[in-house]
Amino acid sequence: MMVGRPMLDAVVVGGGPAGLTAAIALAGAGVPTALVAGRPRPADNRTTALLMGSVTALKTLGVWQRCKANAAPLRIMRIVDDTGRLLRAPEVRFEADEIGLEAFGYNIENRYLIAAMLALACEIAALEVIAEDATKVTVGVDAVAVTLASGDSVMARLAVGADGRRSACRAAAGIETEHWSYPQAALTVTLRHSRPHHDISTEFHRPSGPFTLVPLPGQRSSLVFVTDPEEAARLKAVPAAEIADVIEQRSHSILGKVEVEPDRGMFPLAVERARTLGAHRVALVGEAGHVIPPIGAQGLNLGLRDAATVGELVTAAHRQGHDPGADELTSRYAQMRSADVTSRTLAVDLLNRSLLSDFLPLQGARGLGLTLLQHIGPLRRAAMREGVAPAAAQPRLMRGERL
Repeated sequence: MMVGRPMLDAVVVGGGPAGLTAAIALAGAGVPTALVAGRPRPADNRTTALLMGSVTALKTLGVWQRCKANAAPLRIMRIVDDTGRLLRAPEVRFEADEIGLEAFGYNIENRYLIAAMLALACEIAALEVIAEDATKVTVGVDAVAVTLASGDSVMARLAVGADGRRSACRAAAGIETEHWSYPQAALTVTLRHSRPHHDISTEFHRPSGPFTLVPLPGQRSSLVFVTDPEEAARLKAVPAAEIADVIEQRSHSILGKVEVEPDRGMFPLAVERARTLGAHRVALVGEAGHVIPPIGAQGLNLGLRDAATVGELVTAAHRQGHDPGADELTSRYAQMRSADVTSRTLAVDLLNRSLLSDFLPLQGARGLGLTLLQHIGPLRRAAMREGVAPAAAQPRLMRGERL
């Protein structure tokens, strides 16, 4: 261990939004913490649709004030059945003011969100930000050792694994995963358009998967284009004018003339879920614990609820003089997050499979569900409230309460 570096309560491995949220929440509450953020990497061209619970948490931590100007509100969400099938659902509109909200959330480019988080993280006295990669994670009886690329080590009672799909923290804790994949890939694009979006997010349901346009400030939007892997790979490589024509056609020109910005992204669609989110002095957050398709803005919002829950439990343990990496705490964390992660994963999986399936009863069930949401006000409002702020999974930060 590096001379002069004390034993910490927590080390967060991973510098994405979930890891940064966990580190800021812990250190901001006075818990001695290190963030192994990794080496600086190229700017992330993706965007994140933050639901209001996540926005409330970021406000409470002092992050949102630093990046709100770069975010666009999501006031209306439309689901349009564009499958062309025999059994088609009506268009469904969810309007935030129907449940007393100004917006369901905000869409922001990851580069602005991460920059705001890092700037705040570097100002917190109880947080050591380490711009190195973790090369090894070793779980011991009393502590976790994280070896850095420089050869130095960080020792802590608890490791918060925010290190993504190939999590070294998860592997060190011996936590297994279950995995299944889809015959789909997601293409991510940022675009400019000639018509205003009016703060409306539109999700076209197509036979190959969702085609989702989400507002950004000005006359810009982000697109998540789910299709078969061959088409995604082709469109990632074609000239900008060609993919712009495809986007205009698939979007029925609702945003007018489209101009595609550089740096398209692509990733395969799959579900991967850790069998537990906490064990052996490790707590998993974000994609280290669960990966789901980019449908309904659920993925990162799940990860931020993970981070807020870890922050809440570890802060309480620190103040009471308890071991923050004890089995009791990691088991409690896993139990608290289980229902939220499981229910969201299953809901997203079912919706995605219903788009891919030619099985008429499944298509009919999907159409019936959307029809009921459109025509039964109390059901629609209940679904909106649960989507924005799950009743059973609201950590204190998501309620606007400081740790």
